[in-house]
Parts: sequence; structure tokens; C-alpha cells
Amino acid sequence: MKIVLASQSPARLATLRAAGIEPEVVVSGVDESQISSRDPANLAAALAQLKCRAVAADRPDDLVIGCDSVLAFEGDVLGKPGDAATATARWQRMRGRSGVLHTGHCLRLRGEEVIEAASTIVHFADVSDAEIAAYVATGEPLQVAGGFTLDGYGGAFVRGIEGDPHTVIGISIPLLRELVADLGLRWTDLWQVSASGR
Repeated sequence: MKIVLASQSPARLATLRAAGIEPEVVVSGVDESQISSRDPANLAAALAQLKCRAVAADRPDDLVIGCDSVLAFEGDVLGKPGDAATATARWQRMRGRSGVLHTGHCLRLRGEEVIEAASTIVHFADVSDAEIAAYVATGEPLQVAGGFTLDGYGGAFVRGIEGDPHTVIGISIPLLRELVADLGLRWTDLWQVSASGR
């Protein structure tokens, strides 16, 4: 059995590595637009499942981990801004306010699947237009859920969170441990799988 991360997110990979897990990265390449929901937690979970299943189809004997994140903000469900204008407008709206970052997790191993979303409240700093422009110019917020990061430039613009910080980065390690247990595996055994694969 190998551990496979069905995500191209450098932050998710770095988080797993810091937790002692060394996965193989296989990008799903799925069309995320085929999934829609007004419920942000359900959307995040469904997107994670879509990615996980796409990769697991060719890796039935491996532990495949799929994740996806969305931000719920004042009644809207926000994914990746995609362009500078959208990221700027979003930050002008979010500054000084709070949202909820939902990260869906889906794990598959030998036909068994477990799925759950984790949610964390994020309080944004009251940043200036100049700070927003400088942040958007880095390119960082364009391709991340909600248009911000906790573990990069954007960390300075988050004044606090309520919940698991890993969720905001894109993969909840505590939840992942529970889901792994639901599949009959021990989290600490995955360290050995990673060590033997290096």
C-alpha cells in the first residue's frame, strides 16, 4: 500500500510531510465545475470525493486522499478567485470581517470510502487598499480557496481563527487521523509506510 495525495496543493503536501506522511502526488485533473451546491461544507466534501475517486480508480490498493476547500462568506460560497480583479474585490469585501473555511476530505482504500468536511472560522484583518494591491501582486491569492493563505503572505492578514488551523491550510491532520482509523488503519503506522517509501 502506498499513500497517494490527489491534490497539486503545495500547502497540503507540506502539511502532510510535516506530520510524518510522505505521499505520492497524483493530480486528478477533474473538472470541478461539474459539482455545485449552495451548502459550502457539502460542496467541499463533494469536490474532495470527485478528486479522490478519479485517482483511486487507477490505485485501488493504495490509500488515496482527496481534499478541497471553499470559503463561506456572508451567504456566498467562494473558491479560487482566478484573476487579480476578483481577488482584489474579494479582499475589499472581506477585510475586517469573518468567514468560514470548509475543507472536504475523502479517503479511499480497497473500495472503502470515508468522507467528511472540517470547518474553521477565519477573522480577516482590516487591511488597506495598498496592502490588498501588494498582496494580489504576489499572485498568491489567485489560485487558493477564498483568496488567502494562512501559511504564506496572507497569514499577516488573518488576525485570528477559531478551529483547526490545518483546515485553513487545506488538510486537517486531526480529522485525517480519525478518517484513517475509520478505514481500519493506525495513523502512526502511516509514518512507517512513508519511511519505507523514501
